[in-house]
Amino acid sequence: MPGTPTPRLAREAETLRAMIALHCRDRHGPGQGLCDACADLQTYALRRLDACRYAGAKPACSNCPSHCYAPARRQAIREIMAYAGPRMLRHHPVMALRHLADKLRPTPPS
Repeated sequence: MPGTPTPRLAREAETLRAMIALHCRDRHGPGQGLCDACADLQTYALRRLDACRYAGAKPACSNCPSHCYAPARRQAIREIMAYAGPRMLRHHPVMALRHLADKLRPTPPS
C-alpha cells in the first residue's frame, strides 16, 4: 500500500539514499549534501519506491517486471547503481550484502 513503508521498502530507500550520496560525492564533488540533479533524482526515486505496487514483495528494480521510471531517469539510476554498487561493499557492507540478497528474490508476476 503506497505511503506505508514496509521494512523491505524502508531498507530499499536507505540503500538508494546511500548509493546516490556515494555517487554524488565522488562524481560531483564533496559539498553540503547532494547536488541539485542528484537531489532531484533521489526525490523522484523515493516517490516511485513509495508507490511500488509490489510493496514488501518488491524484487530488485533490475529484476522487476514493471519498470516505473521514465526512460531518462531509469538510465540515470542505472549509472548510479553501476558506479556505487561495487563501492557499497567497502562503504556500507551490510547494506550491500542485503541488496545483493534482494536480487535473488523471486520476481512477482506482472
